[in-house]
Amino acid sequence: MPCPALPDGFDFTDPDLLHHRVPHPEFAELRQAEPVRWIAQPPNLAGFEDEGYWAVTRHADVKYVSTHPELFSSTLNTAIIRFNEHIERDAIDAQRLILLNMDPPEHTRVRQIVQRGFTPRSIRALEENLRGRAGRIVETALADAGAGGSFDFVTQVACELPLQAIAELIGIPQEDRTKIFDWSNKMISYDDPEYAITEEVGQEAATEILAYAMNMAADRKQCPAKDIVTTLVAAEDEGNLGSDEFGFFVLMLAVAGNETTRNAITHGMHAFLTHPDQWDLYKRERPATAAEEIVRWATPVVSFQRTATQDTELGGKLIKKGDRVGIFYSSANNDPEVFDTPEVFDITRDPNPHLGFGGGGPHFCLGKSLATLEIDLIFNAIADAMPGLRLVGDPRRLRSAWLNGVKELQVSAG
Repeated sequence: MPCPALPDGFDFTDPDLLHHRVPHPEFAELRQAEPVRWIAQPPNLAGFEDEGYWAVTRHADVKYVSTHPELFSSTLNTAIIRFNEHIERDAIDAQRLILLNMDPPEHTRVRQIVQRGFTPRSIRALEENLRGRAGRIVETALADAGAGGSFDFVTQVACELPLQAIAELIGIPQEDRTKIFDWSNKMISYDDPEYAITEEVGQEAATEILAYAMNMAADRKQCPAKDIVTTLVAAEDEGNLGSDEFGFFVLMLAVAGNETTRNAITHGMHAFLTHPDQWDLYKRERPATAAEEIVRWATPVVSFQRTATQDTELGGKLIKKGDRVGIFYSSANNDPEVFDTPEVFDITRDPNPHLGFGGGGPHFCLGKSLATLEIDLIFNAIADAMPGLRLVGDPRRLRSAWLNGVKELQVSAG
């Protein structure tokens, strides 16, 4: 099989690329001809002292990397495949305190604590509350738009339920959720010139989230309440989180539980409105399989990375100790060896072994049950209150190295 002829300098983490599209044709070429390929980058790009990374594009290989943390570390270079070009190495190393960037056994210890907040019982306890919130979010968007008026689906609908769910889950006052929205946007929008976010502004936003969460933890230690924060931080000497660990957990939630679900909902709405047969089917039958297909189709996180802890072989290539390995979920979720007609948006797809919540292993998404619940609830509310929703304009995409983000999606309810 000949090696795919990607253009000179082609880089799957180029933020200008994802600003315009997810590179599905290039992923397809690599999956077929060279599923593990070295992607050269300029030396010392964005804080990494190397000259590129290995792009891993097949479903099976992404799963293998994800489930072998002893070979592929999240800690050595963190899971973020490309930072702001001006970042200092010290700032990258500081992010090892976030659960996303830990390896076992430390990851195991922290995850066992924080998953107390994501038990099936905890999620079930939120369901009726969130169902009511979903209905009110859609009704408010409809009222604000007026008869036949257009509105931005991202800010009026998609972002609201994830924010309100996080606030409900960990006890953030609902009136403070806009702070979390603003801080998380600043943390992940450093590549998009529209936001004019400098590295300093992003770090300040992260500091604000940390301070806010650490203050919450300190308050609960002094005055315990019947909420998740108290469960996670009270009696630290009995195996709970310290205030700083809780702060980094909330910082991760601000992105992992907010940005990703918001983008899945936005891409899902766009998919429905550009595939009217699927929207009609959804409105009639409300299949339980819809949320998983929306996540597969959207794949809000295009890629994360790992770093080889020793020389190893993957996809017929020798990966050397210290090499960075990019695991491309957007490619894996369109692998025809796993999915029949992956280019088709099919809300009845079953089984659907997508990797939109990670490739398995220690970093499989803690909040999967909450995310799929939110997606189900919001689309049920939209189908009930806005069955005639239509597109007004094309999505305006986020310029990012690793997120499949949408900044704006204009729609009309009439």
